[in-house]
Amino acid sequence: MEDGDGKEESALPLALSRFQLSEDYGFLLPNPLTELPAPYSPWMELAHKLPQLITSRQLRAHVHQMPQLSTHHLHGREELHLAHLVLSFLTMGYVWQEGEEGTVKVLPRNLAVPFWEVSQALGLPPILSHADFVLANWRRKDPSGPLEIENLDTIISLPGGESLRGFILVTLLVEKAAVPGIMATFQAIHATQQRDNETLHRALQGLAAAIRDMGTALRRMHDYVDPAVFYAVIRIFLSGWRDNVAMPAGLLYEGVADQPMAFSGGSAAQSTVLHTFDELLGIRHSQDSTTFLHRMRDYMPPPHRAFIEEIRRAPSLRQHVLSSADPQLRAAFNCCVTALADFRSYHIIIVTKYIAVAKAKAGRAEVGAAVKPPAALEAKGTGGSHIFCFLKSIRDSTREGLISA
Repeated sequence: MEDGDGKEESALPLALSRFQLSEDYGFLLPNPLTELPAPYSPWMELAHKLPQLITSRQLRAHVHQMPQLSTHHLHGREELHLAHLVLSFLTMGYVWQEGEEGTVKVLPRNLAVPFWEVSQALGLPPILSHADFVLANWRRKDPSGPLEIENLDTIISLPGGESLRGFILVTLLVEKAAVPGIMATFQAIHATQQRDNETLHRALQGLAAAIRDMGTALRRMHDYVDPAVFYAVIRIFLSGWRDNVAMPAGLLYEGVADQPMAFSGGSAAQSTVLHTFDELLGIRHSQDSTTFLHRMRDYMPPPHRAFIEEIRRAPSLRQHVLSSADPQLRAAFNCCVTALADFRSYHIIIVTKYIAVAKAKAGRAEVGAAVKPPAALEAKGTGGSHIFCFLKSIRDSTREGLISA
């Protein structure tokens, strides 16, 4: 994204590759692998039976019998991402098999050591994150078919059945809807550098449309995810061992470190998409929200983190719009900010339905939960934030990014 001779199109593939971005898939891992090499069949066999093993409370016993495998036979980003996905799901199942009242203090060596090694190779933490749960956990049923929910499935699952599948795949569709907005981000930065307001105006229109499409995709959550199942069954398996009263000391990774370590659980705040749009539009959140959001960046693949930083260092789009005194440009910029605030408002509606309302109904709902709903998560998100205060704060500070006439 450096200043050049205007050959934006020729520079784009190089920039995308540098940040492990795809013109078709954005931050999603393109066409993830679904099987690891033969030496890792003990991991895959357990991973494919995870929902049953967790619900019957047999996973820990099976993990204890699992052989200690070397990670040296894993080659390339795709194999490493699948290994991280498999080991992260095994870890969440192992830790939360008995619910928050039956947590463990130690992750056994045969799981902890390879998980740590794969995490180090990818620059990811040794816990389930958005990069595993959504970005690398999808496959097409028909390889030549479209990237639509009817033609998609997850690679690895947890308890929660169709609601878990829906939660993952609807979130994936939100990521897919964001792709034109990511491409518009490249165009907007280049146009700002070139002071090309006509191209910038088109890029901002494309960004606003993409954010609105993300909201449309998010609305499909109602069709595919049962709030009672999400609240009582799924949510605990996304929980981490940082800022969680159920595991105040964290988790000891046997064979890795002598002291327990604390990591946040999976969170939508670990998606690179909204961080990207915030940086492009110059949205500034409160100190507490910014601290949390920046910590969530540690749970993204390093090239995605680097992309956010590249956007942050680029010439200020907001200042360019302010200095241009172009009413059309200002209106297009404000459309992007409004779309982003509207998306965040709708996210609050979703969270209210799937947490607050579901909590009120939890006592009456028969959802086949293997364990009680986690009390530690009643006021917090799985990433550890005080969820409603956090979401309302970032929505409100987004609205404050509007440029007045």
